[in-house]
Amino acid sequence: MSEKDTSGQEQKVNHEALQQAGEERLKELREKHERVEIKSPERGVDDLHHEATEKAASIERDKEKQEHNQESSPAERRKGPLSRAERKTKLDASYNATMSEVQTHMSAPSRAFSKVIHNKAVEKVSGVVGSTVARPNAILTGAVFAFVLTLGVYLLAKNLGYPLSGFETIGAFVLGWILGISYDFLKVMITGRK
Repeated sequence: MSEKDTSGQEQKVNHEALQQAGEERLKELREKHERVEIKSPERGVDDLHHEATEKAASIERDKEKQEHNQESSPAERRKGPLSRAERKTKLDASYNATMSEVQTHMSAPSRAFSKVIHNKAVEKVSGVVGSTVARPNAILTGAVFAFVLTLGVYLLAKNLGYPLSGFETIGAFVLGWILGISYDFLKVMITGRK
């Protein structure tokens, strides 16, 4: 026999084996389908469609009832903008919900620190301090003056042989901070903007 005859016979055998396996699988699937049909009650497509329509209608009725109940409150019936108190209440509720959500994703120490610094009293004090004493220009000017003046005093004291007391840096920072606050104050007075 030649190679072509051998490969042709192998392909024919493979084809027959695949066809036989396919028929067996089809037979298994038919038997399984028949078993499932016996177990479940016969229901037509129309019955299923009718049931789905009724379910959708009942859900829609429930939704309309909820919307109607929500609209019946005086605040919802009224047309126009919210009052300042209502707006503040909604903003506070939104803020608290957001903070709670964010804090759930934090580690325990971070969550505790977040609760402390986001306390209303701490936030108000921080806002006042940030807008008056801890101005960015004042702190930057204080830091630059502390560096430059301390360096100058240190070099001068080293050359002249005087010891430093340690107050030089603090004094230079305070002097620079006063100059920075003065600059901010004059800038606001002249331009009218922060």
